[in-house]
Amino acid sequence: MKLDRKEILKALETISIAGEGKNMVESGAVTNVITFGDEVVVDLVLHTPAMHIKKRAEDDIKKLIHETFSAEAKVKVNIKVEAPEKNEIKGKEIPGIKNIIAVASGKGGVGKSTVTANLAVTLARMGFKVGVLDADIYGPSMPIMFDVENEKPISIEVDGKSKMKPIESFEVKILSIGFFTAPSQAVIWRGPMASKALNQMIFDAAWGELDFMLIDLPPGTGDIHLSIMQSLPITGAVVVSTPQAVALADAKKGVSMFLSDSINVPVLGIIENMAYFTPEELPENKYYIFGNGGAKNLAEDLQVPFLGEVPIVQSIREAGDYGRPAALQTASVVETVFEEITRNVVQEVVNRNENLPATEAIKITTMAGCSAVKGK
Repeated sequence: MKLDRKEILKALETISIAGEGKNMVESGAVTNVITFGDEVVVDLVLHTPAMHIKKRAEDDIKKLIHETFSAEAKVKVNIKVEAPEKNEIKGKEIPGIKNIIAVASGKGGVGKSTVTANLAVTLARMGFKVGVLDADIYGPSMPIMFDVENEKPISIEVDGKSKMKPIESFEVKILSIGFFTAPSQAVIWRGPMASKALNQMIFDAAWGELDFMLIDLPPGTGDIHLSIMQSLPITGAVVVSTPQAVALADAKKGVSMFLSDSINVPVLGIIENMAYFTPEELPENKYYIFGNGGAKNLAEDLQVPFLGEVPIVQSIREAGDYGRPAALQTASVVETVFEEITRNVVQEVVNRNENLPATEAIKITTMAGCSAVKGK
């Protein structure tokens, strides 16, 4: 059938770019449509350079034309991104820290802190300089996981200013509110007090040169998350989930928080924890206790990378409790799993830095929302 340019334009009014309210014609994203017999060329201009949004826009256009007009149509989508090319950090930066990765989960109990600790030691073993900021103010677990719960950061002088020196364990620098409270003491603080404590651990600390700072966020999408993203330009976020539907529903909210217009932090991918159980005596057997491939399917649905799956292995729990992250176990299944996941995280950071401008720290402007802090 002959393809009509006007009809295609009208059909394109039924779809929109992810994150934008208007349809792609009304928003001005579609700059031109050209037809040659059974060929269609659609020119798009996007203001959001995220790779998954570009891919989704292209897929939506091709699907629409194939389903509405002709399955045989040859569709080409040319995408131009009008975004800042300068890859500079805006907002309040920490000198010497190259990449800041937020590790988040929609709900508690999915093993986010365990994953953070194992990512950190694996990055360190790969030769990177790594720091961990335990931002889970009300349930700090990094001191236990690195066997430093009785340590106390000391004060040192840097450029004439007094700074906290992070605790080091397994070549990872760590700061946590757990260092400043007794193990049995509950932290009973309102949001502003927690935010102030976080700011001190971020900006009043001598982190030195770091390739990666991992921030272990508390569960959910609340005040602490906003405080962190208000304080720091986050390079990207990693979301941890377990396979069952309840956890996936909350993980989806976590992803949508980072991708929302007001936050706009790239999601580096999703990690599926407790993906399956493998008994030590039957290493080839996999039992999918919580369901099979839920987080992987969620990643595909949301068009964000899937970084890998971590099995339920008794040694992971034991290692966390004893303060020696399981990824340090040489020639083990766990070491191999975390090496693969960590390589994927590093690759996604490289891709993100090559293709996107640096994230801006956000500024709270109203009770209802946030905006980006523009560089001065």
